[in-house]
Amino acid sequence: MKEVIRLIIVLTAVCSLAGFSLAYVNEKTKDARAYQDRLKLLNSLNIVLPEHDNQPDKDAVEVSGTVYYISKLKGAVNGVAFETSSDRGYSGDIRIMVGIEPTGKIISIAVTDQKETPGLGSKITEGWFLNQYKGKSLQNAKWKVKKDGGDFEAISGATISPRAVTDAVRKGLEEYEQRKSKIVEAANVVQ
Repeated sequence: MKEVIRLIIVLTAVCSLAGFSLAYVNEKTKDARAYQDRLKLLNSLNIVLPEHDNQPDKDAVEVSGTVYYISKLKGAVNGVAFETSSDRGYSGDIRIMVGIEPTGKIISIAVTDQKETPGLGSKITEGWFLNQYKGKSLQNAKWKVKKDGGDFEAISGATISPRAVTDAVRKGLEEYEQRKSKIVEAANVVQ
């Protein structure tokens, strides 16, 4: 019985020390992690938005649970970015940052997170694939891959990933279109 009590005391001490150590490291690295997260966000925004002279991550509005990042040039709104996702990727969620003109026409997209098969589905991050979305809108494209009768190229041997990207972008554009008046109104208020 004494052996069991001794083991319980040692295990409790080790677990407590480990817990306090993790809490300490978490607290000490919180600011550095937040800074790195902001840099990652700004990098994505700079890829998908047109030239701007504001800080889109500061000039953001939330509408119906989605954050819309507003880019401005000389005080005029010239772009909106938002993150959309699909859970229909081959290996799980695919997250995409979409940059659009206020009219809803795509400026650019960037894949911000994916776990697709390297060398196959991961090709959704390549420029040739992403560039096919530039200039597209809900009005001027069939939002399916060509294999399904749409306008977007698939990846040979990995059609699931391009379908997920196309579906996510379409869904994001539809949500933007439904919320456009609220977003533009809020964007004009944001200073």
